[in-house]
Amino acid sequence: MTRKDGLLALLVVVVWGLNFVVIKVGLHNMPPLLLAGLRFLLVAFPALFFVARPKVPLRLLLGYGLTISFGQFAFLFSAIKFGMPAGLASLVLQAQAFFTILLGAFAFGERLQGKQLAGITLAVFGVLVLIESSLNGQHVAVLGFMLTLAAALSWACGNIFNKKIMQLKNRPAVMSLVVWSALIPIVPFLLASLKFDGPAAILQSLVAIDLTTILSLIYLAFIATIVGYGIWGSLLGRYETWRVAPLSLLVPVVGLASAALLLGETLNLLQLVGAALIMAGLYINVFGLRFRRVKAVRG
Repeated sequence: MTRKDGLLALLVVVVWGLNFVVIKVGLHNMPPLLLAGLRFLLVAFPALFFVARPKVPLRLLLGYGLTISFGQFAFLFSAIKFGMPAGLASLVLQAQAFFTILLGAFAFGERLQGKQLAGITLAVFGVLVLIESSLNGQHVAVLGFMLTLAAALSWACGNIFNKKIMQLKNRPAVMSLVVWSALIPIVPFLLASLKFDGPAAILQSLVAIDLTTILSLIYLAFIATIVGYGIWGSLLGRYETWRVAPLSLLVPVVGLASAALLLGETLNLLQLVGAALIMAGLYINVFGLRFRRVKAVRG
């Protein structure tokens, strides 16, 4: 990977890590389902007038949009609204990697390797430690924690639909899929917001919308989604997956650090242990248990 592309990859990692702080800031003056719906409205319009429609069967496009977009962000935004710390959410959401492995075993008959079983076991233990911390009255809301896990499961389901789409003979461009699938969750988000928030709360938040909320929406729609996925997709198209994908492990590192720096969030010792176990599980899942020796290169 060239130095320029390496910097672009790290830029995406930082953008996605900061995403969780921006979500929490945006939720201060707007209900979570409405904020998510407006995010995807901005992703779809006006971009779809400039991006060709993907040639994807409607059932796959609907499945992708309703899981990776609607399900994931309905649960994630609600989790943060109900007290899940933004930094911890960035970490727990990475459980999607393990859910994806398990779902892939059922959907595609993929066999689990030893490193994956070891990583899953360690990460599950880390999740149990975090749940124990929550049940002991710490500042992580149990509801928010479980909603974040539901968001991770929804993301994993979306990954399965994504793989089915990418196995098509005419595989669509990444940006085409991102932009056109953004149409799908808009109506469900707005209907869900009407149901759970009510028209009065929606109207009030739209009438009283402030600059902070507007900037949050711009960041979530244009920077985190269109720019982030655009760069990431182009890197995956130019390099092997193993060169690019492991960099996403840095997202929760940025998420935890930015939440601590910008929001003043902290974790107690038990929560730090749980977070470390999950990160270790993710590392083992990607790299295995062996450590490569780095040879010194003489100039």
